[in-house]
Amino acid sequence: MGQPDFGPWLTAAAGGDETAWRLLVRDLSPPVLRVARTVGLDDPDTADVCQNTWLELVRCPGLRDPARLPSWLSTTARREAVRVLAARRRESPCPLPEPPGHAPSPEVVFLAAERDRALWLAVERLPWPHRELVHLLASPCPPTYAEIAGKLGIRPGSVGPLRRRALDRLRRLLEAQGYTRP
Repeated sequence: MGQPDFGPWLTAAAGGDETAWRLLVRDLSPPVLRVARTVGLDDPDTADVCQNTWLELVRCPGLRDPARLPSWLSTTARREAVRVLAARRRESPCPLPEPPGHAPSPEVVFLAAERDRALWLAVERLPWPHRELVHLLASPCPPTYAEIAGKLGIRPGSVGPLRRRALDRLRRLLEAQGYTRP
């Protein structure tokens, strides 16, 4: 049994036939959703990719070969899913403020201040590039690796290894002072 011919439905849908649109969406949305899920998106992003894929079809002036509609939808969904995934990876969430009415105990505040003081004293003992990198990474909205590389005057590919060395050195400094990992 071969692939159904979606050409007549696509022609009717392009002409404004709502029933044809409903049939196309009903029959071809499940494969579009599967493609988006294989990229690793969560359900809300997968639904957005599906919707954007159909929107691209509406914007498309006409396919050269309407029989290739399922392939076109899969390719468009895959590209859209990869774009969404890349955008998610570039996002760097900023910390949210504490909800009102949630005040930590004085002991928790004191211990956190002591921990922070010890941490930042150890950071100040790091050599310049490590110290500067830790300060950049600890900012409320950390810059991207490309921005860090520009500020430190290094290649973007060197930021990850420098980060690892800086954090390892910081961990050793803190352990030498008696601090251990929780």
